[in-house]
Amino acid sequence: MIKNKGINNYYLFEELSPIEPITIPLFDDNNEDTYNFPEQLSILPLKNTVLFPDAIIPLTIGRSKSFKLINEIINTVKIFGAVSQINSNIDNPGQNDLNKIGTVAEILQVFNHSQDTISIIIKGRQKFEIKNFITTDPYFNAEVSYIKENNKIFENDKNFIAVVNSLKDVAVKLIRLNHHLPLEISNTIRNINNLTFLVNFLCSSFDFDFKLKQTLLEKENIFQRALNLLEILNEQEQVVIIQNEIQQKTRKELDKQQKDYFLHQQMKTIQDELGNGNESEKKKLEEKVKDKKWKDNVKLHFFNELDKMSYLHPNSADYSVQINYLNTLADLPWDECSKDNFDLKAAKKILDDDHFGLEKVKERILEYLAVLKLKGNLKSPILCLHGPPGVGKTSLGKSIAKALNRKYVRISLGGLKDESEIRGHRKTYIGAMPGRIIQNIRKAGTSNPVFVLDEIDKVGNDYRGDPSSALLEVLDPEQNTEFHDNFLEIEYDLSQVMFIATANTINNINSALLDRMELIDISGYIIEEKIEIAKRHLLQKQFENNGLGNYKIDNGTPQTTWILYKNNPISEIPDKTLEKIIESYTRESGVRNLDKNIATITRRIAMKVAEDNEFPKIINI
Repeated sequence: MIKNKGINNYYLFEELSPIEPITIPLFDDNNEDTYNFPEQLSILPLKNTVLFPDAIIPLTIGRSKSFKLINEIINTVKIFGAVSQINSNIDNPGQNDLNKIGTVAEILQVFNHSQDTISIIIKGRQKFEIKNFITTDPYFNAEVSYIKENNKIFENDKNFIAVVNSLKDVAVKLIRLNHHLPLEISNTIRNINNLTFLVNFLCSSFDFDFKLKQTLLEKENIFQRALNLLEILNEQEQVVIIQNEIQQKTRKELDKQQKDYFLHQQMKTIQDELGNGNESEKKKLEEKVKDKKWKDNVKLHFFNELDKMSYLHPNSADYSVQINYLNTLADLPWDECSKDNFDLKAAKKILDDDHFGLEKVKERILEYLAVLKLKGNLKSPILCLHGPPGVGKTSLGKSIAKALNRKYVRISLGGLKDESEIRGHRKTYIGAMPGRIIQNIRKAGTSNPVFVLDEIDKVGNDYRGDPSSALLEVLDPEQNTEFHDNFLEIEYDLSQVMFIATANTINNINSALLDRMELIDISGYIIEEKIEIAKRHLLQKQFENNGLGNYKIDNGTPQTTWILYKNNPISEIPDKTLEKIIESYTRESGVRNLDKNIATITRRIAMKVAEDNEFPKIINI
């Protein structure tokens, strides 16, 4: 629920519903309530708030029972019983957790209607008392009796008029003393002529304990309610006066602290003249960047920021922010690139050893290396490997980095919804840091790593921004020479980074983003390819994972895989065994389930070796 945060109801409504703000009407006594209220009412528990007759308040409905109630009456009767909880800490109240006296509520406006929340504006109509509950599921229904307050008898009562005038004076004084409330509300209070409405309006609007508000609601008539409210507001006035006195004393203390700050600043100036102060940190940073080969604009920016740090007090919050920022600039590998391996034969061998098949991808990498070797400088391509799970898209990135002799970094984009994860936060924010692109470049230590953007088809978006739009600049060779990270406040060159994106399907990728990438389809493997992958990679990997690292795999004959112990063949795995596993126990384009089945068989072999110290001669299935 939304608690009524103060007297300024109509300002609160504008905040919740900017399209059609609600203002509080000034009711006239001649407007009689024409509702013929039923004997049974659906009951909505209110948390931390109380609804008074004629008062207008906003509510956000989030609890499942309350959501069902409002959802069902929203287009029908539009009335319900609003009853405050006795204990606001109970999230799922029972019938004994509710007060007996409540107010009939009418829905005036509905906005922000989603699948699990509804925001509404309601108006109080008439008090009632719960006789007994009829049903409690899916929400409360109760038999009620209505309480008619005969307030007209007090319209010309001099005592009542005097009390209401005192209420106006105290309310206006509270607004003047409380600097968080706009002074314009005073005019609103003075212009309300309907005395009954004014009392209920002040009860609803001022922020004090909801239990006291419930006590006010339960008063027999408007005169008793006004007297009790006057006592409460007088107490609040005294509290605010005391608070203001404390603030005056605190302000004097702050003035003393400011004086001390200026004295510290003078001491800092003297220390700077003597060579102390922030000089040690400054020297560390200068030593850290003395061998940096960065462009003139980056160098100028760094030393300007370094000079700013020199004027900051070491104990100030800005000092730690500035130190963090300067260390980030100093740690980034500006134009520092690792040396590529231009040996095409060696690169081809690495790719073939790590992955069987995938000829298109291997050919594209070798083409890139060849052109780079001849030209000497080349913008890295943006490759997108798409295909079913388990075909080796992600692991291929490691092999490409190994073949090129580059650093390898990877980030998973699955479920990413915050644009600042890509672009970072401005350094003025608390806990600000660069985006994940710059963070991983910093971690890699070079400006030309192989950067794998995993699961790019699963990027989402919400109120925090659209990360796929931020990736447009990252993955555009014409733009990423001047990539702007919010934290850095200066452009960083990403053109030397080799970005490799992976996706299961290209249908979910932003069309503009898709246009910037070179698509390479990695389809599933045929049975023969899976057998070769199992013999060359999976068997040895699972032997090492399951404690059989002393046993080595040898391809043996074309139809058999030999298991060697101290270079002597001790067992064999026929290709028919692997074929049986593939055909009967896996249904996939990749080899992930095949790897799991081989792991299962390997564990059985490990158990046999551990129990009997004997390795099976032939492994069949």
